[in-house]
Order: sequence, then C-alpha cells, then structure tokens
Amino acid sequence: MTKFLSTGRGNTIKWVFLDALTMVERNLIRYVRLPQLLIFSTIQPVMFLLLFTYVFGGAIRVTGSYIDYLLPGILVQSAVFGAIQTGVGLTEDLTKGLIDRFRSLPMARSAVLAGRTLADTMRNVFVIILMFIVGSFIGFRLGGSISDAMTAFAILLLFGYAFSWISATIGLLVKNTETAQVAGFIWVFPLVFASSIFVPVETMPDGLRHFAEWNPISVTVQAARAFMLGYTDPAEAARYAWLALAWIGGILAVFMPLAIRLYRKAV
Repeated sequence: MTKFLSTGRGNTIKWVFLDALTMVERNLIRYVRLPQLLIFSTIQPVMFLLLFTYVFGGAIRVTGSYIDYLLPGILVQSAVFGAIQTGVGLTEDLTKGLIDRFRSLPMARSAVLAGRTLADTMRNVFVIILMFIVGSFIGFRLGGSISDAMTAFAILLLFGYAFSWISATIGLLVKNTETAQVAGFIWVFPLVFASSIFVPVETMPDGLRHFAEWNPISVTVQAARAFMLGYTDPAEAARYAWLALAWIGGILAVFMPLAIRLYRKAV
C-alpha cells in the first residue's frame, strides 16, 4: 500500500493525489482479502431485481417490458445502497483507531475521505456491470446505442459518488458503525421507494407524486432510462441528464465540504 506514498512534498497537488491513490488501494485490497463484503453487496440488488421482476412484475403496468423499465432503476438503487458503505467504513476506521494512525503518517488529511469515496465508486462499477449482465440474462435489452449506455453508466457512478459524501457525513456525525448503517438506510429507503424505480410516479397520490417526480433518485432513474432504452426525443434525455447532473453537483457542493469539516473535527 505504501508504494504510492509521496516522499517529496514540494508539489501539493501531486502529494494529495498520490496519498488519495494510496487510500484507494488500501480500501480495494480490503475487498480482496474479505471477498464476502463484495459478494453480499451484490446479492441484495440481484434479489431486488429477481423478486420485482417475477413476483411483482405481473401486477405492475408499464409501457413495454417491465424488466426494461426496472433494470435502470435497480442500477441507481445499487449505486445508492453501495454508497451507504462509505459511512460504515469510515466509522469502523474511527472506532478501531485507524484514523489516528493515519494522522501520524506524512499524508494529506483529505486523502482518507477521497480514497474511501473513490474506492466505493470503483466497487459500484463492479456491482453495476454484474447487475447489467444479470438483467440481460432475464430479458433486458438496450434500446439505445453503446455510447448512450456508457453515458447512463457515467451518470449512475457520479450519482453514487455524490451519495457517498452524504453517507460519509452521516458516518462522521454518528461515529458508530451500527448506528451509521441504520441511519444510512433510514433516509435512503423513503427516497428509493417514493421514486420511479419500481412503479410509474403517475400511479401515486398527488402529494407523493410531486415529491417522487423531483426526487433526485427519480430524476437519475429517468435519465438512465432515457439513454439505456433509447427514448425517441433527444431533448427529453438531455433534460433528465442535466437535472441529474444538477442534483449531483448540488449534493457535492453541500456535503463534500461538510464531510471534510466534520472529518477535521473528528481527528
């Protein structure tokens, strides 16, 4: 892990980059040494996909195939649920005293948060690819081009990255692993289920429908569907993409500096 540590501190940007890369490597090695963490993080979204497709799919009316409607939403859900592990991992490092050990090293303090969020985003790459493969096996078909699909995947990963900073903020506030996991799901579940992941928002009561339409998860799901299913109106796809990017930018603008401030207080 230490092979990336910078010995010369003349170039601050290079120093921060190399230290963050070291932390990314450290967090990814943890998944290699504890593969059950990666395995169980993929079982849950696969179960959601299969259960909603084969148990609830016949009762939910959508335009076209339900698996085509569902998979983009499940990919967003997977990215969001994966982001919860950022806060859990940070609190685990805090309670075990690992953060104090990092303080004794000649490294940038921002590298810990940057490395954790980037490593969890890289894990989301694996989960999203796996979910796409499973969805393809049970009937999902791309309606757009490969470049459109890559655009959708990029939006998904950026969205998960933004939510990692929310999770980091929560983890640094509660400073307890069990509490961070429970607190993470408490605020995520209403956003996930009051969205367009599983059902069209038009079927919801008026008040809930308005909330679901502007829910950042719904906006990102619609952007993913627009590119993955090949919507005929490019303006509609662009509108959803810009709305999703606006949510991503807003979340990062609020929670990135907040998490960094909390981290500096914690250490």
